[in-house]
Amino acid sequence: MRLIAGVDSSTQSCKVVICDALTGRVVRIGRAPHLPDSEVDPEVWWQALQAALDDAGGIEDVQAISIAAQQHGLIALDAEGRVIRPALLWHDLRSSGAAADLVDEIGAEQFARRTGLVPVASFTITKLRWLADHEPGAAARIAAIALPHDWLTWRLRGYGPAGRSPLGPVLDKLVTDRSDASGTAYYDAVRNEYDRDLLATALRRDAVGIVLPRVLAPDASLTRSDGLVVAAGCGDNAGAALGLGAVNGDVCVSIGTSGTVFAITDTAVQDASGTVAGFADAAGGFLPLVTTLNAARVFDRTAALLGVDHAGFARLALEAEPGAEGLVLQPWFEGERTPNRPDATASLFGLTLDTMRPENIARATIEGVLCGLAAGFDAIRAHGVDAQRLLFVGGAAQNDAVQRIAAQVLDAQVSVPEPREYVALGAARQAATAVGTEGRWPQPIAVVHPVDTRGIIREQFRARLP
Repeated sequence: MRLIAGVDSSTQSCKVVICDALTGRVVRIGRAPHLPDSEVDPEVWWQALQAALDDAGGIEDVQAISIAAQQHGLIALDAEGRVIRPALLWHDLRSSGAAADLVDEIGAEQFARRTGLVPVASFTITKLRWLADHEPGAAARIAAIALPHDWLTWRLRGYGPAGRSPLGPVLDKLVTDRSDASGTAYYDAVRNEYDRDLLATALRRDAVGIVLPRVLAPDASLTRSDGLVVAAGCGDNAGAALGLGAVNGDVCVSIGTSGTVFAITDTAVQDASGTVAGFADAAGGFLPLVTTLNAARVFDRTAALLGVDHAGFARLALEAEPGAEGLVLQPWFEGERTPNRPDATASLFGLTLDTMRPENIARATIEGVLCGLAAGFDAIRAHGVDAQRLLFVGGAAQNDAVQRIAAQVLDAQVSVPEPREYVALGAARQAATAVGTEGRWPQPIAVVHPVDTRGIIREQFRARLP
């Protein structure tokens, strides 16, 4: 048996799956927690990766490994390979003003044409501008810029801070892939090159000498001195697409810490409105994507408020009628990315003495989160993206009420693949491809919910939009 490993270094934890390269069968698994903060010392991720690999039984018998990770996080390195300040993660919204400034300076259409993106607070370029404006001393020390998966891959290969890593701070050994680079807003995934003029604009200084990770091809690989092959790695959503075996015509809806809707297509999307981000995928194509910030945690917090577990939350929601008797939740508890309202707060509309029942509150919570994702689904299709199959994944997607209500809100047949670590599996699949050992990996088994158009859910939600 040839073994390969895939890593998912997410916002909340690090997961490792070790698989048979020919069949995709998972033979071992490991995990370790992460800090939940929006500002994190990357060393925490490195220690968690070591712990997760140990929990999975180590990688001494593994032929190849690939790391997928949360996108956009800014890791600024000095000339000695040291992290200058804690990484600013995708859900850190302090750079929302920087995003607006960059759009004003460059123009939304220019950004969309040059990078496929229009900056919002999540993207790396906005965090660089925030750093230049608020911590100029730190910004002036930047010698290299990496994303979470880039930095972890670099460390795994033996590089790192001076005096703390076997091979030392060789900054030009940093590598990445198209999927992760495309989320920075200073990379053009059509021409496959960095836009250093945009980078310089963000930093308010010349950026020619700053080291950016070399972008590897999807099937590229590097070999450590001990023979372990390290694949290019990828962003988390691109990894999930690989793990699901998604192909052109597939649209994935993922409900985790954030909510995402993304499609697999051969055609780049350039949306000057900024609703759809024109990311690349991890297989040479494109991954147009819409993200919402408020997802599974909204369900968790509402269930706790109602004093029920997830199963009880589902039962309550299904006891209410579609539309929750007029209750509408705008679930923008932590601001929102789509629509771009970083300073927004949540609102619950339609409360009366008759409608203020736990069943309606549970139902309105699920409907509110799903309406945000449905708007993203519509936006992607409006760009001509084919949507033949809708795959519904993520921890919260396993909730029976969420699945059934999704078929009403999304106006589409909903396929729910069996729960698995799809981001880590996608990374493992990439590792198998990098060494030419991937065999016939089976498609995940899915539960299918047919289209259900009984509700008035979307109309109610739209009527409450500011």
